[in-house]
Amino acid sequence: MRPQVVAHRGASHENAEHTLRAYKRAIEVGAEALECDVRLTADGHLVCVHDRNLRRTATTRGVISTMNLEELDELDFASWKNPWAEMDDEAPDLDPEEHKVLTLRKLLETVADSGRRVELAIETKHPTRYGGLVERRLVELLADFGWTGADSPARVMSFSLTALQRVQRMAPQIPKVMLIEKAHHWPVLRRTVGKDWIMGPGIGELRDHPGLGKHLRLADREIHVWTVNTAEDLQICLDLGVTAVISDKPAYMLELLGV
Repeated sequence: MRPQVVAHRGASHENAEHTLRAYKRAIEVGAEALECDVRLTADGHLVCVHDRNLRRTATTRGVISTMNLEELDELDFASWKNPWAEMDDEAPDLDPEEHKVLTLRKLLETVADSGRRVELAIETKHPTRYGGLVERRLVELLADFGWTGADSPARVMSFSLTALQRVQRMAPQIPKVMLIEKAHHWPVLRRTVGKDWIMGPGIGELRDHPGLGKHLRLADREIHVWTVNTAEDLQICLDLGVTAVISDKPAYMLELLGV
C-alpha cells in the first residue's frame, strides 16, 4: 500500500507557503492531505504561519502572538516567494485574497468545500505565550466542523508531548502525530507517547540513522515522514513502509508513485 501524499504548507515549492493559493493548488494536483502550522493571534484567531515573527514571509517586523488578525490581514504573505514578479510582464497577477494571512477556519472551509476527502495534518507550534490555549482553540474549531470523532479528516501534530497530551484529554479520538526532531529522542518517547499515536520523524534522521526506522517498525508504529522532496528520499520511505509522506512537491510525489 502506497503512502498518503501530504502537501507541506500547501504546494509550497511553487507557491508561497501557507497561502490559500498554495493550498488550492495542492488540492488541484491531487494531494490527499494538507499540512499546516498554526499560531494564535493576540485576539484569539488561529492562523497558518510557521515562524513566530513576520520577517521571512511578510518581510516586516512583528510577532504573530502580539498582533490582531486585522493587523495581519493588511500584510502581504506572498511577495517574498518571487520578489521580482512586479518587474516581470509575464508573471501572473496575484489575487490578494489568496496571498494574505490564512486563518485555519478559512483553510477548513476550503477543505470542506473541495468536493472530495482531503485530510489535514495540523501542527501546533511551541513554545508560545498562550500555552494550552492553542490546543483548546484548535479542538473547539474542529468541533465546529464536526471533526473531532473517529472519522475526522484532521490529525494534530506537535514536537511538544505536552501539547498532544492536552489534545488527548480534550479529543481522544483525533489522531495524534508525535514529531521526532532527533533519533535519540525515541528511547524516551517510546515510554511516554500514547499507544496509538503516529510517529513523525524527519527524513534527515531516517537517512542518517537507519536504525530509527527499524525501531519504529518493530514498535508497530504508523509513520508519517517530513519533508520528502526527492525520489531517493521517497524510496527510503517506501522501503520502510511509511503511511504518509509530507512534501513541498505533492504533484511530483504523486507522479513518482504512479498516481
